[in-house]
Amino acid sequence: MRWAYGGKSKRHLKTAGFAGAFLFLGLQVAPVAAPRVNPPVELKQTVHADPSVPQAVKEILDRSCMNCHSNSTAWPWYSRVAPASWLVAQDVADGRRALNFSEWGAKKPPLQAALAAAACANVRSGKMPLPRYLLLHPGARLSEAEKDALCAWSEEALRSLGRPRQTRTSE
Repeated sequence: MRWAYGGKSKRHLKTAGFAGAFLFLGLQVAPVAAPRVNPPVELKQTVHADPSVPQAVKEILDRSCMNCHSNSTAWPWYSRVAPASWLVAQDVADGRRALNFSEWGAKKPPLQAALAAAACANVRSGKMPLPRYLLLHPGARLSEAEKDALCAWSEEALRSLGRPRQTRTSE
């Protein structure tokens, strides 16, 4: 009777291990589609410079949103290891493209209000922060009170434009 890890099985396991290690190392030289860079930040243009954004909301944004939705990304160690690096770089590029709080002041108030309303809708629906982001960053999870604060800010932005108040949907 042959044991599961004896003879040929042991040799095949060793070969598979070397092949896996070789493949992993080979992936490290594959280019990342979206580069890991932080463009310059003009402080006067950031959401932090906007006096209409409550301090509590700025703190929520810092903790739960800014890593992907600003030019001040803190690139974690795994953002340098393929294939995770590809996913992280793409998530940050997509986040900045959708809403970049480092460029908040460059947007006109109607667009700011629309972006704030979209942020409210996305946190209420659970789309944001991304569930896969929360796996490694559980501190970014928003409480109901924090979601309420974010949505109150977006409603105030809409009211300041003379638009009707958005309604809260229950899940």
